[in-house]
Amino acid sequence: MSIVVFHGSTRTNGNTEYLAHHAIPKEVATHIYLRDYNIQPIVDKRHADEGFPEIQDDHTFLIDQLLKHEIVVFATPIYWYGMSGPMKTFIDRWSQILRDPNYPHFRQALKEKKVYLILVGGDHPHVKGLPLVQQFQYICQFFGMSLENYIIGQSRKPGEIVNNKQVLDAASRLFNESLI
Repeated sequence: MSIVVFHGSTRTNGNTEYLAHHAIPKEVATHIYLRDYNIQPIVDKRHADEGFPEIQDDHTFLIDQLLKHEIVVFATPIYWYGMSGPMKTFIDRWSQILRDPNYPHFRQALKEKKVYLILVGGDHPHVKGLPLVQQFQYICQFFGMSLENYIIGQSRKPGEIVNNKQVLDAASRLFNESLI
């Protein structure tokens, strides 16, 4: 099974990235760092007569990556009790892809995806990160995707996650071993 990991952190080599690499090593998955791509914010034209304008950015490349993998991992720090800005912008634009004539199969294709989450926060993330898990559950329900599993790590400072043996062990068990 092919795996794609969408990294939402704006920090290179941050705690979320470290935890994601621990769970899914680079050699067994496609790792995409959203910070490295130009993704324009959505301008909601769902109800406009002219519809969505074509936007010249990297979003459709990222959608193509999403569609070609069976397993999708969203790895995001918990920023202000939600997903990171790059992750939110990426997902917000799915509203536009739903109406893109080049992607008539988008909704149907997502129904086949298995989704995993890797979240890291500093302010009681095992409790305060649960609304973010619920948000992803709703996104998955909307598209018929299956949210398979998630892990939440706690880390307040850069590099601190390496000392959190409990979450590193959980990351090692995120997937059924037959997947990776």
